[in-house]
Amino acid sequence: MKPHVTLATTTTPNGARMSLFEHDGTYCIRVNGEQLMHSSDTVSEILLGTLGCEPYSGKDQKPKVLIGGLGLGFTLRSVLDATGPQAEVHVIELFPEIVEWNRTHIACLNGDALEDPRTKVIEDDVRAVLSRAAKNPYDAVVLDIDNNTTAMVKVENHDLYKRLGIRDIWNAIRPGGRAAIWFAAPDVRIEKLLRKAGFTVKAVPAKARASSRREDFMIYVADKPLTPNSK
Repeated sequence: MKPHVTLATTTTPNGARMSLFEHDGTYCIRVNGEQLMHSSDTVSEILLGTLGCEPYSGKDQKPKVLIGGLGLGFTLRSVLDATGPQAEVHVIELFPEIVEWNRTHIACLNGDALEDPRTKVIEDDVRAVLSRAAKNPYDAVVLDIDNNTTAMVKVENHDLYKRLGIRDIWNAIRPGGRAAIWFAAPDVRIEKLLRKAGFTVKAVPAKARASSRREDFMIYVADKPLTPNSK
């Protein structure tokens, strides 16, 4: 039996241990031993990017896209695949270590996506970037921050899914734009908050992998009307 090899380790703002492991050609990131993401379970991450950029697939379009969370790079790869050559993609990643891991230890997965001329990596907190984006909003905001409203990586992450956090998402998107948010499970409260803010919301179930029988994850697709009436 092949061993799990620890490739790199860092510490989260919570003081938790975040580690990158390799096992028989697959990779995973764990927080205090609990799996956060795995290179074999990528169907939902790819779908997240595809859904988020679905309205901007035309080659002549010039969408400006924010991706919250680099992870293993699969959502970034799907956003680049879903948009044309004139797209502008900002990847917001809190941990410089994860950016470095993508360029080195797991470059074989999606590392080349970071070298795409459309990609710009911003090492910052997603909430801070969203709060500043109102002056120059995005066409699409694609978020995969922690697992859901119960944060694993950073306690403050759950604030993004409260009323003020949803307001920041709303303000960061231009009228007619879209947000796509990944959740580890259905969450009625987040759907209600998005609708209350003024979004039109569709909940899309997602699998971990193509062979999975169950659709455990949920992607909330939230469209901002051209003539918004926020509440």
